[in-house]
Amino acid sequence: MKVTKPTILVVNDDGITAPGIKALMDAMAEIGRVVVVAPDSPQSGMGHAITIGKPLRLDQVDIYEGIEMYRCSGTPVDCVKLAVNKIFKGKKPDLCVSGINHGLNNSINVLYSGTMSAAVEGAIEGIPSIGFSLDDYTLQADFEPCIKFVKELALQVLAHGLPQASLLNVNFPGTKHIKGIKICRQAAAKWAEEFDERMDPHKRPYYWLTGVFQLNDGGEDTDVWALEQGYASVVPVQFDMTAHHVIPYLNNWKFNL
Repeated sequence: MKVTKPTILVVNDDGITAPGIKALMDAMAEIGRVVVVAPDSPQSGMGHAITIGKPLRLDQVDIYEGIEMYRCSGTPVDCVKLAVNKIFKGKKPDLCVSGINHGLNNSINVLYSGTMSAAVEGAIEGIPSIGFSLDDYTLQADFEPCIKFVKELALQVLAHGLPQASLLNVNFPGTKHIKGIKICRQAAAKWAEEFDERMDPHKRPYYWLTGVFQLNDGGEDTDVWALEQGYASVVPVQFDMTAHHVIPYLNNWKFNL
């Protein structure tokens, strides 16, 4: 009896030549048939942006031998949409994995992340999806310590699936030895933004966004805490943004109409 390998869509937001996607692609190639669709340039911080005002390009490329790869001119979410509609032609892959991102996407960062938005789009399409990120922003990042965790989590999701409308946000500490996995909640935090104002040669101001990460959560069950302790954090997330607990509160309002 022939055993059919799972088909795995690999996407990212750092671009098709980023070391992180190569590490993820190699890990997934040990599990199943890999199809890579990634932006042609870095798309960090794009969130769930899609391209609607200009045409998209999707070109098959031969970067790594034996891997089916496509370069997309759009955002990470565009990559998933094009993969589902034009490459898989409606026959969806068994798994969508995004990353491995150069830099964390824990806590509030999940809202801004192109890596996680690609995984969210996979989940919207009904594909079991995982986003992976490493606490190292450099091109020299060492992904080897997290590879066994990446493969194990992918195998678990393939074996068990995920509840409808949910996906996993996985972050790794930038350490040589990862202690294990912690199932966590998203830490309450925000970015206190600042804008560094400078002047161009025409004496017009321009701005560089900077900021400080402000943690407002001392819990020992959060992704921030787990990463600080040397664990990989796994946070189940959802794309239903309804604040269900607020509905009874609003139903008590008296509208004078």
